[in-house]
Amino acid sequence: MAWLYLFLAGIFEVVWSTAMKESHGFTRLIPSLITAFFMLLSVVLLAIAMKTLPLGTSYTVWVGIGAIGAFILGVTMFGESLNPLRVIAVLLIFAGVILLKVATKE
Repeated sequence: MAWLYLFLAGIFEVVWSTAMKESHGFTRLIPSLITAFFMLLSVVLLAIAMKTLPLGTSYTVWVGIGAIGAFILGVTMFGESLNPLRVIAVLLIFAGVILLKVATKE
């Protein structure tokens, strides 16, 4: 269950970071409220996962899921640049997340 909580925490990190972008510096109410709600939910789920999983693994996987998700949404929703170096960087993050999952006995 800890891995499921951690995965959901990472997904919710993507939600709140995207909502934060849409809040335009917290000047728009609804995206600002979505940011706060999903930020809290993400951190609570991360904390629950950390009861079982190691700190380094939990935090790195959480950030990795958030980074990869934010990258994908940045490219698809916000027209951010997609070039070979950025793709390689994201693939390296993905590989790191997978390796941490494989290396963690839980």
